[in-house]
Amino acid sequence: MKQDNDNGSIDRRALLGAGAVAVGAAALGGGLIGAAAASPGAPAGLANDGTVDSNLNNESHLFKLKTADRMSFDGGYLQGAHEDNFPVLQGQKGSVYFVHLEGGGIREPHWHPTAWELNYIISGKAKWTILGTHPDGTYHNDVFEAEQGDLVFAPQGYFHYFENASADTPLDVLVTFNTSAKEPNDDIGIVATLNSLPREVLAASFGIPVSAFANIPTDIKPVVITRHH
Repeated sequence: MKQDNDNGSIDRRALLGAGAVAVGAAALGGGLIGAAAASPGAPAGLANDGTVDSNLNNESHLFKLKTADRMSFDGGYLQGAHEDNFPVLQGQKGSVYFVHLEGGGIREPHWHPTAWELNYIISGKAKWTILGTHPDGTYHNDVFEAEQGDLVFAPQGYFHYFENASADTPLDVLVTFNTSAKEPNDDIGIVATLNSLPREVLAASFGIPVSAFANIPTDIKPVVITRHH
């Protein structure tokens, strides 16, 4: 800070000037903060947080996953905990599924537009494929096997699938999502994807005759779980 040249005392004019600048900056900052808080685009936060807090304090924290309704398919079944059947998950962006695949069972190849998934192998062995993005101009296709005690992470938007590596031993997998949505509301399967496109577009993309797709079913629906036949 500047001092008086004659006696070394503090320059009061400099001090007052600095103080005025500091006060002005604080007032301006407060105005900007207030404006941001009041702006339509600012996150409201408090009201929603209160709703979530109330939900967490009033809903049960216990859920019997193995007694949940089953979604059964040829090749296995799903049992899930999500915001529809486990109310404490509302607003939490989280859900959990128990996936059971019989021998030869396959989880339909798919991707999740708005969620990643973390898979824990409870028992059995699974074959996995995860197709990643290609920032360098090439695709990265990760193919591997996962066994009891392993974790597998499928990033949001990555195309992936897994299947039971055994023809006769069941595979059990616990899958955690960062979405509260019910499965399969947040996944897009390969069957529906292919059937949403004109056959001539598929033929051109694969470089094969249109007739090659003649026997493919045309339903646009999730398969979710199937098996080798």
